[in-house]
Amino acid sequence: MKRTATLLFLFGTLSSPILKAQEFNTNRMDSLLSVMDKNNVWMGSIAIAQGDHLLYQKAIGYTDLAQKKKATIDTRYGIGSISKTFTATLALKTAELRKLKLDEPISTFFKDIPNAGKITVRQLLNHSSGIHNITDNNDYLTWNTKPQTEKELVERIIKGGTDFAPGSKHAYSNSNYILLTYILEKVWKKDYAFLLKQYICKPLNLQETTFGRPKNNSQDASESYRFTQEWTLEPHTDNSVPLGAGAVWSTPTDLVKFFNGLFGHKIINSTSLEEMKKIDQGFGMGLFQLPFYEHLGFGHTGGIDGYSSVAGHFDDGNYNVALISNANNYNNNEILKFSLGELYKKPFPLPDLAEIQWTEEEISSVVGEYKSEQPPIQINITREGNKVLGQVVGQPAFQLKAKDKNTLVQPQFGVRIVFERSENKMTLYQNGHTLVLKK
Repeated sequence: MKRTATLLFLFGTLSSPILKAQEFNTNRMDSLLSVMDKNNVWMGSIAIAQGDHLLYQKAIGYTDLAQKKKATIDTRYGIGSISKTFTATLALKTAELRKLKLDEPISTFFKDIPNAGKITVRQLLNHSSGIHNITDNNDYLTWNTKPQTEKELVERIIKGGTDFAPGSKHAYSNSNYILLTYILEKVWKKDYAFLLKQYICKPLNLQETTFGRPKNNSQDASESYRFTQEWTLEPHTDNSVPLGAGAVWSTPTDLVKFFNGLFGHKIINSTSLEEMKKIDQGFGMGLFQLPFYEHLGFGHTGGIDGYSSVAGHFDDGNYNVALISNANNYNNNEILKFSLGELYKKPFPLPDLAEIQWTEEEISSVVGEYKSEQPPIQINITREGNKVLGQVVGQPAFQLKAKDKNTLVQPQFGVRIVFERSENKMTLYQNGHTLVLKK
């Protein structure tokens, strides 16, 4: 449920014509997914639409590696924090019906939350409440797979306290949307699953979107995996933990329908949508900005239990794009950029995922501890057999692939490391940033 950053690069301000649906090049998208499939770096599904016209949909990889069960366009995945867009939409719908006020204090519902009398519903929605994010706690992974009651979760949130005064700044916190889930249930006297189905899924005919892992049609539900040295099965967070912050399951096809309906005012009116789109310090209400060249979209990213996702809407072409992965060793942002490049006639080259094999001497010569003074970061380069691993101290290790005799890359994180062996140093490039570290 942690926020997954989407960094769409701004490449100048050249104008581009609006694309006609029939001009979309599906062959290029097929080629992209084929490259990822053949190199075993990404498994999942993608959908691209213009309005209610579906331009492209495809799934690759497996829903269950042990059973070699292939994914289809009907496979359902955990969408993580894209759930927050659904929850924010429900909150704005509730406010439209005058059952909830965005500027009322949450003490109406939770008097024991620190600063409850000063924190408003609006501040939960745009992450300016100051309430500590309980999924950042060191013990989170010791209890997240176990059912939690409202009393237990609220007590955890109370214990976590606040990180700043309400409204003084913005910081992403899943706690905000956990509390919003409970508020919606209290206002409506209905559970979140009912509200999701009644006020979003039914009106938009989202037949593959559910609260929590599908039960009645579990053959369409995917497992999820994390790449260590191979794909490793991930445990599932219990639905009672993320709630409306991250427990919704869906398909990319349903997600493009949802964003089309949201921005087409089929669920909430234009005034409510503008409230959601108000960006302050990077945060809207269940929405972030997605810039691409001169084009500006709105959407959200998600990540939970090995699932990763991104979905959004671009007004100037009435485009909706969504992708969800259940096994990811590649950067979703690169797939999104490629897709938008095809839509706006600004094509990107197909990725080069080929790797070379370093010699024993080449591997041994780079193994060691590398440090930078500003910022103070240490990266350890280790090996397991003929595999080279990188690890930022305090974070999990990740496998690096050799692109040439001096360069290692990690496509999922957009990392490129260039070694200068004679000087015992390496230069790390990531997301436009450069960092020199010495051995």
